[in-house]
Amino acid sequence: MKILIFIFGIIIGSFLNVCIWRIPRGESVVFPSSHCVNCSKELRAYHLLPIISYILMGGKCRYCGSHISLQYPFIELLNGIIYLFIFNNYGLSLAMATYCILASLLVVISFIDLQHKIIPDSLVLTGFLFVVLLNILDYIKTPYLLVSGLLGLLLGSGFFLILAIITKGGMGGGDIKLISLLGFWLGWKWTLLMMLLSFTLGGIISVLLVVLKVKGRKDTIPFAPFIATATLLTVLYGNDIINYYTNILLNGF
Repeated sequence: MKILIFIFGIIIGSFLNVCIWRIPRGESVVFPSSHCVNCSKELRAYHLLPIISYILMGGKCRYCGSHISLQYPFIELLNGIIYLFIFNNYGLSLAMATYCILASLLVVISFIDLQHKIIPDSLVLTGFLFVVLLNILDYIKTPYLLVSGLLGLLLGSGFFLILAIITKGGMGGGDIKLISLLGFWLGWKWTLLMMLLSFTLGGIISVLLVVLKVKGRKDTIPFAPFIATATLLTVLYGNDIINYYTNILLNGF
């Protein structure tokens, strides 16, 4: 089963590459069919085998010989691995489907933010649509979940909005919309943990990038990848982390 989950993950990862390339350019993710971005030659089905095609073609387009970005197999492999982790935690369940969709959405958002420094509204709206459709029965049966989601939305968006005002634009509008979606998706408890983890990761990585002179002190560093990583850590280990620190607080250090 794990092999099937991984294969499914890398296949979806191939589609995520299409989204990452086309959505910021305002192109359809459905039409036209997959083609080389350099020579526009339509690709055959055997050119699109996740990871395998990249290896067999030596990382180059078969028609024009232009180099294919390593990002393509990386995204495919990344998505497959993430699906495996989610499957190990949740098994074959609605929760697994929900978090796999969330994870893939975050992969697309993160790489678009890294490359273009934007978070498309269409992706955030799509996320809201998915979370409502996937959880509508749970919201009806357990109203607390809906209340928790709304509190998470207000908590996340409110904090990020205040931060954006204080830093005078240091936190972008796209980040505020993304945290609103994630707050609604995760609920208020996990939202608190996710924000703490995102700022911790963001601080550590930012300092390393400055120390290594990859980035300057005044350079803008996209925050969506930190939010995405923190969200995945929360989904996978959130309850364990919360229980661990709760026990420390209750039992003393």
